[in-house]
Amino acid sequence: MKIEGSVKPVGATPTGETRARSHASAAPFSNAAAKVELSSLSASLIKAEAAMASTPVVDRARVDEIRQAISEGRFTVDAERIADGLIKSVRELLDSGSRS
Repeated sequence: MKIEGSVKPVGATPTGETRARSHASAAPFSNAAAKVELSSLSASLIKAEAAMASTPVVDRARVDEIRQAISEGRFTVDAERIADGLIKSVRELLDSGSRS
């Protein structure tokens, strides 16, 4: 099956003169000064983000201190404290999941 004449011709594109006029009419908007104000919350978030970016992920001094304590045999693990912390975090997760 052959289909003929089903494609409609596209109108002519604007001439360079028409394009120049359309761009010239937009010129006052592109030269206009824009004033942007951030809310106090946005400003606070920007400051917090900058503070977080400058804070190292790992506290090197603390890591070195623990490494030294392990090598000297002074580092002890409090299994009860760790278990209590794990139970507490699981309870918080379960509580926050039931509220949603």
